[in-house]
Amino acid sequence: MAQMNFGGVIENVVTREEYPLAKALETLKDETIAVIGYGVQGPGQSLNLRDNGFNVIVGQRQNSKSWDKAVADGWVPGENLFDIEEACEKATIIEYLLSDAGQISVWPTVKKHLTPGKALYFSHGFGITYKERTGIVPPADVDVILVAPKGSGTSLRRMFLQGRGLNSSYAIFQDATGKAWDRVIALGIGVGSGYLFETTFKREVYSDLTGERGTLMGAIQGIFAAQYEVLRQNGHTPSEAFNETVEELSQSLMPLISENGMDWMYANCSTTAQRGALDWWKKFRDATMPVFQELYAEVACGNEAQRSIDTNSQPDYRQKLEEELREMRETEMWQAGTVVRKLRPENN
Repeated sequence: MAQMNFGGVIENVVTREEYPLAKALETLKDETIAVIGYGVQGPGQSLNLRDNGFNVIVGQRQNSKSWDKAVADGWVPGENLFDIEEACEKATIIEYLLSDAGQISVWPTVKKHLTPGKALYFSHGFGITYKERTGIVPPADVDVILVAPKGSGTSLRRMFLQGRGLNSSYAIFQDATGKAWDRVIALGIGVGSGYLFETTFKREVYSDLTGERGTLMGAIQGIFAAQYEVLRQNGHTPSEAFNETVEELSQSLMPLISENGMDWMYANCSTTAQRGALDWWKKFRDATMPVFQELYAEVACGNEAQRSIDTNSQPDYRQKLEEELREMRETEMWQAGTVVRKLRPENN
């Protein structure tokens, strides 16, 4: 483990050079890893573990779309694909990758198979941090660990196949065996992390919920919608409004930021763009700061968690979700986006 200086703040990080795949395989050579759930993170993590040579099985509800998807991905029923209870029984490490609501409902089944010495692995701090609300309280004689890739399971898998890695955080909530650190780092390397940085379950979920509702999804959709509507109200066409709002950002500028940072992206834009961005960014910061402060407070006090639990546990949740997504999908901005994406050169 190395200590890295991030703007004067020292953090513990682990790279693949420090903890190579061969060491991870040796660490977990006698372990059976059961990935429970085959939704958002399950496919990417389980397939990467399998391709990296680990002993991994998948636990999923039979006769479900996710079960069929697992079969299509090459998991074989009765060989390395089982129902959830049988997978938990076989495992020494249980990767609990169901949705937060799913974790709550399946917890009694998982808990009875957490025998002494096993490890319970999460990719989100929700269930443990809000345990008074979720009821997820692991026994004291198992390791409780976390690896949280900083992106979707789709991105994790795609980058793995490209020979790259998606950065992940890691945390140890409970070290019952004395092996929790090696277990969590080996798993982090195994699922395809670029490098691993240390956190806690609480910090992970607070930052994750804030990010999802903020710049990663909620805030960026809100800013997109506001700019697009202002351009349209002032006579700009849908194509022009979408290109200036979304397409140029996602296709041109974000890759530059990813490559070398925001300052480098600024330096590689026109002087007119530089001047305007430097003049306006603090106004946007000041305008949105109260919203982010309110958001973080709602996360920290548990209100956001409770809203998620209450909403996602409703029997008609999926139906309501699809209706909200359909409403967004059918807005003019994202209808314009569908057309613009089809016109990209690689699609013609």
